[in-house]
Amino acid sequence: MPYPEQLVAPFRADLTSAGFQELTTPEQVDAVLPTAAGTTLLVINSVCGCAAGAARPGIKMSLNNAKKPNNLVTVFAGQDLEAVQQARKYTLPYPPSSPSIALFKDGKLVHFVERHHIEGRTAEMIAENLQSAFDTYC
Repeated sequence: MPYPEQLVAPFRADLTSAGFQELTTPEQVDAVLPTAAGTTLLVINSVCGCAAGAARPGIKMSLNNAKKPNNLVTVFAGQDLEAVQQARKYTLPYPPSSPSIALFKDGKLVHFVERHHIEGRTAEMIAENLQSAFDTYC
């Protein structure tokens, strides 16, 4: 059963207010991830503490970089169940993980940050990790 929308709304807004487009259906995921030109940053968002304390702040900090992704998209674990399931097909061979962060270049996965790379890390560490990937692929 999905989380109530009123619970996740502020967590969604945390990324959409930073320019992320929500993908809430499998069709939306399929319309973006495999075909987007350039680079696409996908955030599998979550209600957990590491998403609020480090992942989302680090993701937003990472966008203060000379090079950054062309496309910013997000799905919400525990809410957009089918969209998340579809997005995770594009992040294979990595196991399901939320929160997690994926960078695609021309539809191919080139960088992935799993939950265990987020837990116990600061927002600054996550931002640095992503900025390094942006500098390499964007």
